[in-house]
Amino acid sequence: MIHPALAPYVREAQEYPRAHPATISIEERRAVYRARADSLRGTPEAVESVTDLELPLEGRPIAARLYVPLGDEGRALVIFFHGGSFVEGDLDTHDALCRQLAAHIGVRFLAVAYRLAPENPFPAAVDDASDVVRYIAGHRGDFAEPSVRLIVMGDSAGATLATVAATATRAEPIDVAAQVLIYPTLGPDVLTDSSHTYAQGYFLDVEHLRYDYGQYLAGYANHADPRVSPLISDDLVGSPPAVLVLAECDPLRDEGLAYAGLLEHFGVRVTLLEAAGMPHGFLRMGGAVPEAREVVDDLATHLHRLVATAL
Repeated sequence: MIHPALAPYVREAQEYPRAHPATISIEERRAVYRARADSLRGTPEAVESVTDLELPLEGRPIAARLYVPLGDEGRALVIFFHGGSFVEGDLDTHDALCRQLAAHIGVRFLAVAYRLAPENPFPAAVDDASDVVRYIAGHRGDFAEPSVRLIVMGDSAGATLATVAATATRAEPIDVAAQVLIYPTLGPDVLTDSSHTYAQGYFLDVEHLRYDYGQYLAGYANHADPRVSPLISDDLVGSPPAVLVLAECDPLRDEGLAYAGLLEHFGVRVTLLEAAGMPHGFLRMGGAVPEAREVVDDLATHLHRLVATAL
């Protein structure tokens, strides 16, 4: 059951559904996404500094933003990939979330503006994610202490990129300490009970997500490719320890649970956190719904423990 504080928003979303993404331009969609993020973000958390950077990947510079918390403990550097169904989102839409997590966990965050579809279809985003992890691993001293350990994190589509990057680099001398997956989408063809129960009106419409997968994949038909559908990976041995953050009222909840089980099947240590009564995207709703902000604080506590035990 949806949290009472969010019930009015759900009723509004169900009575006045969002326009189908095929009916508006991608520029308009992104503008609406940014405006919604601004309306929900609340007061930004205080941090020591925020610096916009450019990562010089081969053939393509990637914009990034480094958050240094007050009292930086220097134990880890989180590489963060934002959500937005592979077609929306940017450094600004997830700025408030990165500030709060950096402040409450006490470690540096590096948010990454990977390439978006449809202008840059698959595998551009997953290539960016993996190459960013490799680049940061080889230049740790540019962003933190040279001995700092790396954690990859993402929400929604960004969580997909995080887990793909963690898997792709597991055999390399990078030593990713952990992967944190916040309500991940794990493939275009997953049909679960939660995807039916919460298909429309809970801040992520399944029909819209499937359309966005079509934009992202742009005709790439091999949905069994684990870079597209991590949930059907046939080898996750050696992947970093994982924390999965799920929302009870999220169409993606069940596939997140299934992925947790798949990781455990391959011997990966998993911590599962589920937010009762919350929908997809709830971590960025603290400005409008104080209860969602409290969940962010609880998440930060768990992630602080993860950092302490992973290093």
